[in-house]
Amino acid sequence: MASVDVTHKRVLTIALPIVLSNATVPILGAVDTGVVGQLGLAAPIGAVGIGAVILSALYWLFGFLRMGTTGLVAQARGAGKPGEVSALLMRGLMIGGLAGLGIWALQIPLFWAGFWLSPASAEVEGLARTYMSIRVWGAPATISIYALSGWLIGMEKTKSVFILQIWMNGVNIALDVWFVLGLGYGVEGVAVATLIAEWSGVLLALYLCRQAFQGDKWRQWARIFDRAKLRRMAVVNSDIMIRSILLMGSFMTFLFLGAGLGDVTLAANQIMLQFVEITAYALDGFAISAESLVGGALGARNRPALRRAVLLSSYWALVFAVLLTVFFALFGPWLIAVMTTAEPVRAESLRYLWWMVAFPLIGLPSWMFDGIFIGATRTREMRLAMLQSTIAYALILAVLLPLMGNHGLWLSLMLFDIMRALTLWRYYPALEAAAD
Repeated sequence: MASVDVTHKRVLTIALPIVLSNATVPILGAVDTGVVGQLGLAAPIGAVGIGAVILSALYWLFGFLRMGTTGLVAQARGAGKPGEVSALLMRGLMIGGLAGLGIWALQIPLFWAGFWLSPASAEVEGLARTYMSIRVWGAPATISIYALSGWLIGMEKTKSVFILQIWMNGVNIALDVWFVLGLGYGVEGVAVATLIAEWSGVLLALYLCRQAFQGDKWRQWARIFDRAKLRRMAVVNSDIMIRSILLMGSFMTFLFLGAGLGDVTLAANQIMLQFVEITAYALDGFAISAESLVGGALGARNRPALRRAVLLSSYWALVFAVLLTVFFALFGPWLIAVMTTAEPVRAESLRYLWWMVAFPLIGLPSWMFDGIFIGATRTREMRLAMLQSTIAYALILAVLLPLMGNHGLWLSLMLFDIMRALTLWRYYPALEAAAD
Protein backbone atom coordinates (compact mmCIF):
# COMPACT_ATOMS: atom_id res chain seq x y z
CA MET A 1 0.00 0.00 0.00
CA ALA A 2 1.31 3.45 -0.88
CA SER A 3 2.46 5.94 1.73
CA VAL A 4 -0.31 8.17 3.09
CA ASP A 5 1.97 10.49 5.06
CA VAL A 6 1.00 13.86 3.59
CA THR A 7 3.55 16.62 4.22
CA HIS A 8 4.26 20.13 2.95
CA LYS A 9 7.31 18.78 1.13
CA ARG A 10 5.25 16.09 -0.59
CA VAL A 11 2.66 18.62 -1.76
CA LEU A 12 5.33 20.92 -3.18
CA THR A 13 7.22 18.02 -4.76
CA ILE A 14 4.09 17.20 -6.76
CA ALA A 15 2.93 20.74 -7.47
CA LEU A 16 6.04 22.72 -8.40
CA PRO A 17 7.10 20.60 -11.42
CA ILE A 18 3.60 21.14 -12.87
CA VAL A 19 3.84 24.90 -12.28
CA LEU A 20 7.21 24.97 -14.07
CA SER A 21 5.91 22.68 -16.82
CA ASN A 22 2.93 24.96 -17.43
CA ALA A 23 5.24 27.95 -17.70
CA THR A 24 6.74 26.46 -20.88
CA VAL A 25 3.41 26.22 -22.73
CA PRO A 26 3.04 29.89 -23.78
CA ILE A 27 6.68 29.91 -24.95
CA LEU A 28 5.97 27.31 -27.64
CA GLY A 29 3.01 29.27 -29.00
CA ALA A 30 5.11 32.42 -29.12
CA VAL A 31 7.90 30.64 -31.02
CA ASP A 32 5.45 29.12 -33.53
CA THR A 33 4.04 32.57 -34.22
CA GLY A 34 7.44 34.26 -34.24
CA VAL A 35 9.01 31.77 -36.65
CA VAL A 36 6.27 31.97 -39.27
CA GLY A 37 6.19 35.73 -38.70
CA GLN A 38 9.70 35.90 -40.13
CA LEU A 39 8.27 34.90 -43.50
CA GLY A 40 6.94 38.45 -43.83
CA LEU A 41 3.38 37.39 -44.71
CA ALA A 42 0.15 37.53 -42.73
CA ALA A 43 -1.45 34.35 -44.15
CA PRO A 44 1.04 31.82 -42.65
CA ILE A 45 0.60 33.33 -39.18
CA GLY A 46 -3.18 33.07 -39.43
CA ALA A 47 -2.98 29.57 -40.88
CA VAL A 48 -0.84 28.19 -38.05
CA GLY A 49 -3.02 29.97 -35.50
CA ILE A 50 -6.37 28.74 -36.78
CA GLY A 51 -5.07 25.26 -37.58
CA ALA A 52 -3.65 24.86 -34.09
CA VAL A 53 -6.90 26.08 -32.51
CA ILE A 54 -9.07 23.62 -34.46
CA LEU A 55 -6.81 20.65 -33.70
CA SER A 56 -6.48 21.66 -30.04
CA ALA A 57 -10.26 21.81 -29.75
CA LEU A 58 -10.59 18.31 -31.23
CA TYR A 59 -7.90 16.90 -28.96
CA TRP A 60 -9.30 18.75 -25.94
CA LEU A 61 -12.49 16.69 -26.20
CA PHE A 62 -10.38 13.78 -24.94
CA GLY A 63 -8.78 15.75 -22.12
CA PHE A 64 -10.91 13.69 -19.73
CA LEU A 65 -8.36 10.92 -20.27
CA ARG A 66 -5.75 12.88 -18.28
CA MET A 67 -8.00 13.67 -15.33
CA GLY A 68 -9.85 10.36 -15.19
CA THR A 69 -6.63 8.36 -15.39
CA THR A 70 -5.03 10.39 -12.58
CA GLY A 71 -7.84 9.76 -10.10
CA LEU A 72 -8.23 6.06 -10.86
CA VAL A 73 -4.46 5.41 -10.80
CA ALA A 74 -3.99 7.32 -7.53
CA GLN A 75 -6.73 5.25 -5.89
CA ALA A 76 -5.34 1.97 -7.18
CA ARG A 77 -1.88 2.98 -5.97
CA GLY A 78 -3.25 3.95 -2.56
CA ALA A 79 -5.08 0.63 -2.29
CA GLY A 80 -1.89 -1.28 -3.10
CA LYS A 81 -3.10 -2.78 -6.39
CA PRO A 82 -0.14 -2.70 -8.82
CA GLY A 83 -1.94 -4.92 -11.32
CA GLU A 84 -4.78 -2.43 -11.64
CA VAL A 85 -2.27 0.44 -11.87
CA SER A 86 -0.72 -1.19 -14.95
CA ALA A 87 -4.10 -2.13 -16.41
CA LEU A 88 -5.31 1.47 -16.17
CA LEU A 89 -2.41 2.68 -18.28
CA MET A 90 -3.11 0.05 -20.93
CA ARG A 91 -6.80 0.99 -21.05
CA GLY A 92 -5.87 4.66 -21.39
CA LEU A 93 -3.42 3.96 -24.21
CA MET A 94 -6.02 1.91 -26.07
CA ILE A 95 -8.57 4.71 -25.77
CA GLY A 96 -5.99 7.28 -26.86
CA GLY A 97 -4.88 5.26 -29.85
CA LEU A 98 -8.43 4.52 -31.03
CA ALA A 99 -9.54 8.13 -30.53
CA GLY A 100 -6.54 9.38 -32.51
CA LEU A 101 -7.22 6.97 -35.35
CA GLY A 102 -10.87 8.09 -35.33
CA ILE A 103 -9.86 11.74 -35.75
CA TRP A 104 -7.49 10.79 -38.55
CA ALA A 105 -10.19 8.77 -40.33
CA LEU A 106 -12.80 11.54 -39.96
CA GLN A 107 -10.48 14.46 -40.68
CA ILE A 108 -12.36 15.67 -43.77
CA PRO A 109 -15.75 16.32 -42.08
CA LEU A 110 -14.05 17.45 -38.85
CA PHE A 111 -11.89 20.01 -40.64
CA TRP A 112 -14.90 21.19 -42.65
CA ALA A 113 -16.82 21.76 -39.40
CA GLY A 114 -13.84 23.59 -37.91
CA PHE A 115 -13.62 26.04 -40.81
CA TRP A 116 -17.39 26.47 -40.82
CA LEU A 117 -17.19 27.61 -37.19
CA SER A 118 -14.00 29.65 -37.77
CA PRO A 119 -14.16 30.96 -41.36
CA ALA A 120 -10.99 32.38 -42.92
CA SER A 121 -9.83 33.69 -46.27
CA ALA A 122 -9.18 31.18 -49.05
CA GLU A 123 -5.41 31.63 -48.72
CA VAL A 124 -5.37 31.16 -44.94
CA GLU A 125 -7.74 28.19 -45.10
CA GLY A 126 -5.62 26.51 -47.77
CA LEU A 127 -2.42 26.87 -45.72
CA ALA A 128 -4.24 25.81 -42.55
CA ARG A 129 -5.53 22.64 -44.24
CA THR A 130 -1.97 21.80 -45.28
CA TYR A 131 -0.79 22.36 -41.69
CA MET A 132 -3.60 20.25 -40.23
CA SER A 133 -3.29 17.43 -42.78
CA ILE A 134 0.29 16.92 -41.54
CA ARG A 135 -0.34 17.35 -37.84
CA VAL A 136 -3.38 15.05 -37.77
CA TRP A 137 -1.00 12.09 -38.13
CA GLY A 138 0.03 12.86 -34.59
CA ALA A 139 -3.50 12.52 -33.18
CA PRO A 140 -2.95 9.06 -31.61
CA ALA A 141 0.25 10.33 -29.98
CA THR A 142 -1.25 13.55 -28.65
CA ILE A 143 -4.29 11.90 -27.10
CA SER A 144 -2.25 8.99 -25.71
CA ILE A 145 -0.04 11.54 -23.94
CA TYR A 146 -3.12 12.56 -21.94
CA ALA A 147 -3.30 9.04 -20.55
CA LEU A 148 0.45 8.79 -20.00
CA SER A 149 0.58 12.15 -18.21
CA GLY A 150 -2.44 11.22 -16.09
CA TRP A 151 -0.76 7.97 -15.09
CA LEU A 152 2.46 9.77 -14.10
CA ILE A 153 0.53 12.31 -12.01
CA GLY A 154 -1.48 9.55 -10.32
CA MET A 155 1.83 7.91 -9.40
CA GLU A 156 3.14 11.27 -8.06
CA LYS A 157 5.79 11.39 -10.79
CA THR A 158 5.25 15.02 -11.75
CA LYS A 159 8.98 15.56 -12.28
CA SER A 160 8.61 13.12 -15.17
CA VAL A 161 5.73 15.21 -16.54
CA PHE A 162 8.02 18.24 -16.39
CA ILE A 163 10.78 16.35 -18.24
CA LEU A 164 8.25 15.25 -20.87
CA GLN A 165 6.97 18.80 -21.39
CA ILE A 166 10.47 20.27 -21.63
CA TRP A 167 11.48 17.58 -24.13
CA MET A 168 8.47 18.02 -26.39
CA ASN A 169 8.59 21.82 -26.37
CA GLY A 170 12.37 21.83 -26.80
CA VAL A 171 12.25 19.49 -29.80
CA ASN A 172 9.37 21.46 -31.29
CA ILE A 173 11.13 24.81 -30.93
CA ALA A 174 14.46 23.54 -32.28
CA LEU A 175 12.83 21.92 -35.31
CA ASP A 176 10.63 25.00 -35.88
CA VAL A 177 13.70 27.17 -36.25
CA TRP A 178 15.57 24.63 -38.39
CA PHE A 179 12.73 23.69 -40.74
CA VAL A 180 11.28 27.17 -41.25
CA LEU A 181 14.21 29.57 -40.96
CA GLY A 182 16.97 27.16 -41.98
CA LEU A 183 15.34 25.05 -44.68
CA GLY A 184 12.52 27.38 -45.71
CA TYR A 185 9.70 24.85 -45.30
CA GLY A 186 7.17 27.47 -44.13
CA VAL A 187 3.88 26.30 -42.61
CA GLU A 188 4.67 22.67 -43.49
CA GLY A 189 7.87 22.96 -41.43
CA VAL A 190 5.96 24.10 -38.33
CA ALA A 191 3.55 21.17 -38.72
CA VAL A 192 6.28 18.56 -39.20
CA ALA A 193 8.18 19.94 -36.20
CA THR A 194 5.12 19.48 -34.00
CA LEU A 195 4.42 16.02 -35.42
CA ILE A 196 7.95 14.82 -34.62
CA ALA A 197 7.75 16.36 -31.13
CA GLU A 198 4.46 14.55 -30.44
CA TRP A 199 5.67 11.09 -31.48
CA SER A 200 9.03 11.50 -29.75
CA GLY A 201 7.06 12.60 -26.68
CA VAL A 202 5.06 9.37 -26.68
CA LEU A 203 8.24 7.30 -26.82
CA LEU A 204 9.76 9.26 -23.93
CA ALA A 205 6.52 9.05 -21.93
CA LEU A 206 6.40 5.27 -22.37
CA TYR A 207 9.94 5.10 -21.01
CA LEU A 208 8.99 7.34 -18.07
CA CYS A 209 6.05 5.00 -17.39
CA ARG A 210 8.26 1.90 -17.59
CA GLN A 211 7.26 0.86 -14.06
CA ALA A 212 3.86 -0.10 -15.47
CA PHE A 213 5.48 -2.55 -17.88
CA GLN A 214 7.55 -4.46 -15.34
CA GLY A 215 6.56 -8.11 -15.11
CA ASP A 216 3.52 -9.32 -16.96
CA LYS A 217 0.79 -7.24 -15.26
CA TRP A 218 0.51 -4.91 -18.25
CA ARG A 219 -0.55 -7.79 -20.50
CA GLN A 220 -3.00 -9.58 -18.24
CA TRP A 221 -5.83 -9.16 -20.72
CA ALA A 222 -8.57 -10.54 -18.49
CA ARG A 223 -7.82 -7.79 -15.98
CA ILE A 224 -7.45 -5.08 -18.62
CA PHE A 225 -10.78 -5.93 -20.26
CA ASP A 226 -12.64 -6.55 -16.98
CA ARG A 227 -16.17 -5.34 -17.69
CA ALA A 228 -16.75 -3.71 -14.31
CA LYS A 229 -13.47 -1.80 -14.51
CA LEU A 230 -14.14 -0.70 -18.09
CA ARG A 231 -17.63 0.44 -17.13
CA ARG A 232 -16.24 2.41 -14.18
CA MET A 233 -13.65 4.07 -16.40
CA ALA A 234 -16.29 4.91 -18.99
CA VAL A 235 -18.57 6.52 -16.40
CA VAL A 236 -15.74 8.58 -14.90
CA ASN A 237 -14.51 9.77 -18.29
CA SER A 238 -17.97 10.56 -19.68
CA ASP A 239 -18.86 12.59 -16.57
CA ILE A 240 -15.63 14.59 -16.88
CA MET A 241 -16.21 15.14 -20.59
CA ILE A 242 -19.74 16.50 -20.02
CA ARG A 243 -18.46 18.72 -17.22
CA SER A 244 -15.63 20.01 -19.44
CA ILE A 245 -18.00 20.75 -22.33
CA LEU A 246 -20.25 22.76 -20.01
CA LEU A 247 -17.23 24.65 -18.68
CA MET A 248 -15.94 25.42 -22.17
CA GLY A 249 -19.41 26.44 -23.31
CA SER A 250 -19.67 28.90 -20.43
CA PHE A 251 -16.26 30.34 -21.22
CA MET A 252 -17.06 30.64 -24.94
CA THR A 253 -20.28 32.45 -24.02
CA PHE A 254 -18.17 34.98 -22.16
CA LEU A 255 -15.98 35.49 -25.25
CA PHE A 256 -18.91 35.81 -27.67
CA LEU A 257 -20.80 38.28 -25.46
CA GLY A 258 -17.63 40.31 -25.00
CA ALA A 259 -17.26 40.55 -28.77
CA GLY A 260 -20.56 42.41 -28.92
CA LEU A 261 -19.34 45.22 -26.63
CA GLY A 262 -17.07 46.91 -29.18
CA ASP A 263 -13.59 46.38 -30.55
CA VAL A 264 -11.77 48.24 -27.77
CA THR A 265 -13.58 46.35 -25.02
CA LEU A 266 -13.01 43.07 -26.83
CA ALA A 267 -9.28 43.81 -27.07
CA ALA A 268 -9.16 44.75 -23.37
CA ASN A 269 -10.91 41.51 -22.45
CA GLN A 270 -8.38 39.53 -24.48
CA ILE A 271 -5.58 41.16 -22.50
CA MET A 272 -7.37 40.46 -19.21
CA LEU A 273 -7.72 36.82 -20.24
CA GLN A 274 -3.92 36.58 -20.30
CA PHE A 275 -4.03 37.30 -16.56
CA VAL A 276 -6.59 34.49 -16.22
CA GLU A 277 -4.26 32.17 -18.14
CA ILE A 278 -1.29 33.06 -15.93
CA THR A 279 -3.40 32.36 -12.83
CA ALA A 280 -4.61 29.01 -14.18
CA TYR A 281 -1.09 27.87 -15.05
CA ALA A 282 0.30 28.94 -11.67
CA LEU A 283 -2.40 27.30 -9.53
CA ASP A 284 -2.93 24.17 -11.62
CA GLY A 285 -0.05 22.40 -9.90
CA PHE A 286 -1.75 22.55 -6.52
CA ALA A 287 -5.04 21.25 -7.87
CA ILE A 288 -3.06 18.38 -9.38
CA SER A 289 -1.32 17.71 -6.06
CA ALA A 290 -4.79 17.40 -4.54
CA GLU A 291 -5.80 14.95 -7.30
CA SER A 292 -2.87 12.64 -6.60
CA LEU A 293 -2.85 12.84 -2.80
CA VAL A 294 -6.63 12.69 -2.33
CA GLY A 295 -6.84 9.71 -4.68
CA GLY A 296 -4.07 7.89 -2.80
CA ALA A 297 -5.63 8.57 0.59
CA LEU A 298 -9.07 7.48 -0.61
CA GLY A 299 -7.62 4.28 -2.07
CA ALA A 300 -5.95 3.59 1.27
CA ARG A 301 -9.22 4.37 3.10
CA ASN A 302 -7.41 6.91 5.28
CA ARG A 303 -9.70 9.82 6.13
CA PRO A 304 -7.14 11.85 8.14
CA ALA A 305 -4.67 11.65 5.22
CA LEU A 306 -7.38 12.75 2.80
CA ARG A 307 -8.26 15.76 4.93
CA ARG A 308 -4.58 16.66 5.33
CA ALA A 309 -4.08 16.38 1.55
CA VAL A 310 -6.96 18.81 1.02
CA LEU A 311 -5.72 21.27 3.64
CA LEU A 312 -2.03 21.30 2.69
CA SER A 313 -2.66 21.49 -1.08
CA SER A 314 -5.14 24.33 -0.51
CA TYR A 315 -2.75 26.09 1.87
CA TRP A 316 0.03 26.29 -0.73
CA ALA A 317 -2.44 27.21 -3.45
CA LEU A 318 -3.61 30.09 -1.24
CA VAL A 319 -0.01 31.24 -0.75
CA PHE A 320 0.53 31.36 -4.50
CA ALA A 321 -2.88 33.01 -5.08
CA VAL A 322 -1.99 35.81 -2.64
CA LEU A 323 1.38 36.27 -4.38
CA LEU A 324 -0.39 36.52 -7.74
CA THR A 325 -2.86 39.04 -6.36
CA VAL A 326 -0.03 41.22 -5.05
CA PHE A 327 1.89 40.81 -8.33
CA PHE A 328 -1.10 41.83 -10.45
CA ALA A 329 -1.82 44.81 -8.19
CA LEU A 330 1.78 46.07 -8.41
CA PHE A 331 2.74 45.13 -11.94
CA GLY A 332 -0.61 44.84 -13.73
CA PRO A 333 -0.34 48.25 -15.42
CA TRP A 334 3.16 47.39 -16.64
CA LEU A 335 1.98 44.03 -18.05
CA ILE A 336 -0.87 45.76 -19.88
CA ALA A 337 1.60 48.27 -21.37
CA VAL A 338 3.80 45.39 -22.56
CA MET A 339 0.90 43.55 -24.18
CA THR A 340 -0.46 46.49 -26.17
CA THR A 341 0.75 49.86 -27.47
CA ALA A 342 -2.78 51.05 -28.31
CA GLU A 343 -3.63 53.76 -25.77
CA PRO A 344 -7.44 53.27 -25.90
CA VAL A 345 -6.97 49.53 -25.22
CA ARG A 346 -4.53 50.26 -22.39
CA ALA A 347 -6.97 52.68 -20.80
CA GLU A 348 -9.88 50.25 -21.14
CA SER A 349 -7.81 47.38 -19.72
CA LEU A 350 -6.90 49.42 -16.65
CA ARG A 351 -10.62 49.88 -15.95
CA TYR A 352 -10.97 46.14 -15.45
CA LEU A 353 -7.59 45.35 -13.88
CA TRP A 354 -9.01 45.16 -10.37
CA TRP A 355 -11.08 42.15 -11.45
CA MET A 356 -7.79 40.40 -12.27
CA VAL A 357 -6.33 41.43 -8.91
CA ALA A 358 -9.23 39.66 -7.21
CA PHE A 359 -9.44 36.72 -9.59
CA PRO A 360 -6.75 34.40 -8.09
CA LEU A 361 -8.48 34.45 -4.69
CA ILE A 362 -11.99 34.20 -6.13
CA GLY A 363 -11.17 31.35 -8.52
CA LEU A 364 -8.99 29.36 -6.11
CA PRO A 365 -11.75 27.38 -4.28
CA SER A 366 -13.33 26.14 -7.51
CA TRP A 367 -9.98 24.95 -8.92
CA MET A 368 -9.05 23.19 -5.70
CA PHE A 369 -12.43 21.47 -5.42
CA ASP A 370 -12.02 20.31 -9.02
CA GLY A 371 -8.71 18.67 -8.09
CA ILE A 372 -10.15 17.11 -4.94
CA PHE A 373 -13.15 15.62 -6.72
CA ILE A 374 -11.07 14.38 -9.67
CA GLY A 375 -8.72 12.59 -7.27
CA ALA A 376 -11.69 10.99 -5.55
CA THR A 377 -13.30 10.23 -8.96
CA ARG A 378 -16.56 11.72 -7.68
CA THR A 379 -17.29 12.71 -11.24
CA ARG A 380 -21.07 12.42 -11.04
CA GLU A 381 -21.05 15.19 -8.44
CA MET A 382 -18.73 17.24 -10.65
CA ARG A 383 -21.11 16.88 -13.58
CA LEU A 384 -24.15 17.87 -11.50
CA ALA A 385 -22.36 20.78 -9.84
CA MET A 386 -21.21 22.13 -13.21
CA LEU A 387 -24.73 21.84 -14.64
CA GLN A 388 -26.15 23.76 -11.67
CA SER A 389 -23.42 26.40 -11.94
CA THR A 390 -23.92 26.81 -15.69
CA ILE A 391 -27.65 27.39 -15.26
CA ALA A 392 -26.96 29.96 -12.53
CA TYR A 393 -24.33 31.61 -14.74
CA ALA A 394 -26.80 32.00 -17.59
CA LEU A 395 -29.38 33.62 -15.28
CA ILE A 396 -26.78 35.93 -13.72
CA LEU A 397 -25.55 37.00 -17.17
CA ALA A 398 -29.09 37.78 -18.27
CA VAL A 399 -29.44 40.22 -15.36
CA LEU A 400 -25.98 41.74 -14.98
CA LEU A 401 -24.87 42.21 -18.59
CA PRO A 402 -27.67 44.68 -19.50
CA LEU A 403 -27.23 46.51 -16.18
CA MET A 404 -23.43 46.76 -15.97
CA GLY A 405 -22.05 46.06 -19.44
CA ASN A 406 -18.53 44.61 -19.43
CA HIS A 407 -18.25 44.91 -15.64
CA GLY A 408 -21.40 42.77 -15.48
CA LEU A 409 -19.73 40.25 -17.79
CA TRP A 410 -16.69 39.96 -15.53
CA LEU A 411 -18.79 39.89 -12.36
CA SER A 412 -20.85 37.05 -13.87
CA LEU A 413 -17.68 35.08 -14.58
CA MET A 414 -16.49 35.58 -10.98
CA LEU A 415 -19.87 34.50 -9.60
CA PHE A 416 -19.73 31.47 -11.89
CA ASP A 417 -16.48 30.39 -10.20
CA ILE A 418 -18.01 31.00 -6.78
CA MET A 419 -21.04 28.89 -7.76
CA ARG A 420 -18.73 26.09 -8.93
CA ALA A 421 -17.06 26.07 -5.52
CA LEU A 422 -20.30 26.23 -3.54
CA THR A 423 -22.02 23.45 -5.48
CA LEU A 424 -19.03 21.12 -5.02
CA TRP A 425 -18.69 22.09 -1.35
CA ARG A 426 -22.20 20.70 -0.78
CA TYR A 427 -20.98 17.29 -1.91
CA TYR A 428 -17.66 17.34 -0.02
CA PRO A 429 -18.80 15.74 3.28
CA ALA A 430 -19.92 12.60 1.42
CA LEU A 431 -16.58 12.48 -0.42
CA GLU A 432 -14.63 12.58 2.83
CA ALA A 433 -16.90 10.02 4.49
CA ALA A 434 -16.14 7.57 1.64
CA ALA A 435 -12.56 7.31 2.97
CA ASP A 436 -13.70 5.60 6.19
